[in-house]
Amino acid sequence: MQIANNHVVTLNYTLKDNDENILDKSDDGSFCYLHGASNIIPGLENALSGKASGDAFSVTIPPEEAYGVHDEAKAQDVPRSMFPPEQEIQAGMQFNAQGPDGQTVIVTIKKVEGDTIVVDGNHPLAGVTLNFEVTVMDIRDATAEELEHGHVHGPHGHQHD
Repeated sequence: MQIANNHVVTLNYTLKDNDENILDKSDDGSFCYLHGASNIIPGLENALSGKASGDAFSVTIPPEEAYGVHDEAKAQDVPRSMFPPEQEIQAGMQFNAQGPDGQTVIVTIKKVEGDTIVVDGNHPLAGVTLNFEVTVMDIRDATAEELEHGHVHGPHGHQHD
């Protein structure tokens, strides 16, 4: 079976940046996604199309096909009063915030300057070229419920309570 839309795909992968730093890794057969449902970054999903179980390959994904380019407009100064008073604030910390359309976004603290906190709403990997080493472990047809919900269920997938 080859990877195509509406298939559940199980992968092992190692993700590195251009400096060979390991950013993420799944080597226990626990990473599953529903192909064609935009569950993973577009560049990786495109690279996986047509692959078969047992295929192993390397692929480099530019920011435009991953988490986007870094957008300076997503960084802003906010007053310290926007954070809980008892919370110690340090560069590198991440918080949930409400975006302009009411959606939840993760912001990263870039620096603390007195009562001004510089936050960045870009994805932490925005602007980063991603280098994957991938092995396709398994491919199966998605269930009707998985197709309806748009994600994998069952072992190694999403569980509904």
